[in-house]
Amino acid sequence: MDLNQIWQNIQKARISCGKWDKITLIAVSKNVNCDEVLNLYRQNQLEFGENRVQELKRKKEILGDLPISWHFIGSLQKNKINQLISLCPILWQSCNSFELANAVDKRLNYTLNTLLEINSASENTKSGIEINKAIDEYLQIKENCKNLNLCGVMSIGAHSDDIKQIQKSFEITHKIFENLQKFGAKICSMGMSDDYELAIKCGSNMIRLGRILYN
Repeated sequence: MDLNQIWQNIQKARISCGKWDKITLIAVSKNVNCDEVLNLYRQNQLEFGENRVQELKRKKEILGDLPISWHFIGSLQKNKINQLISLCPILWQSCNSFELANAVDKRLNYTLNTLLEINSASENTKSGIEINKAIDEYLQIKENCKNLNLCGVMSIGAHSDDIKQIQKSFEITHKIFENLQKFGAKICSMGMSDDYELAIKCGSNMIRLGRILYN
């Protein structure tokens, strides 16, 4: 889908629910090559997300002359922590436990903007902190991990054909986000290619689009 068309859809979703917050679009560049990233960059897309540290490193090296802001959105293995830190992503979106946050924090020599990943659909196939532990875990990270700037939450919508189930998972994440705003939460990252308009209507202010951008 054309990038301009996607932005029109984003605007319609905002208008339909009376939301006027800025929406940030992250182009997920996993499974695509640097030429496709470059094509989107030439359309003024400046923020990209990778879910594998090695691929983030490769693309960042090849496209290093461009003012691209890279997000890390995938599960972080402990043996990849040092490499991720060396790449200085603008945002680590997939912190899913205090244990992992603490391991990263101990090795940082700069402040890393971070989101807490929440398993708001309570699905075994998804990573992320459990719903009932999310607020306590967020505050624990905030208190103890001084090199992490915890600035919001991230989640993936329910894997379902039932729109109500997907919507419920987004609403759960957004409710947690609302409760954390008084503790500095500013980003609610949810919504992907198949459900980004619904996510925006449920309060998302950051969407992560992949496949739809390259069709």
